[in-house]
Amino acid sequence: MSPPPDKAPMSLADYPVRSTEKLRYADTDRQGHVNNAVFATLFESGRVAFFYAPERPLLPTAGAQVVIANLNIDFIAELNWPGEVIVATAVEGVGRSSFRLAQALFRDGDCVARSRSVLVLMDEATRTSTPLPEGLRAALLAMRQQP
Repeated sequence: MSPPPDKAPMSLADYPVRSTEKLRYADTDRQGHVNNAVFATLFESGRVAFFYAPERPLLPTAGAQVVIANLNIDFIAELNWPGEVIVATAVEGVGRSSFRLAQALFRDGDCVARSRSVLVLMDEATRTSTPLPEGLRAALLAMRQQP
């Protein structure tokens, strides 16, 4: 049975930001495959690479932090050690104080997992959401996934 269209793996070419992560032996579980909890860590590494890329850092303004409000992972295929994965990231949508990221893990050109997350810009003093600055908003829109 094929996955529904919104769950179908996308091509690596559909994600403008990519980073490579090495799989570690410690990432494996009793069944010998990469543990499901490690997938969340791999996606986190991709988000960090997305925000701190030297060529276009997306650091929030002083006094604000980006926090994750929601994380969903679709496990598509088993992942085994040793090797590397490509963590691919794209902006799915931009709101007033939040934005959605679409991410995927690729191994040897095959998509093994997909993730969707909602991130919110939070004021550190009030601990509440704060509007995205126009510069950050424009940068995020420029990396939006094309339908």
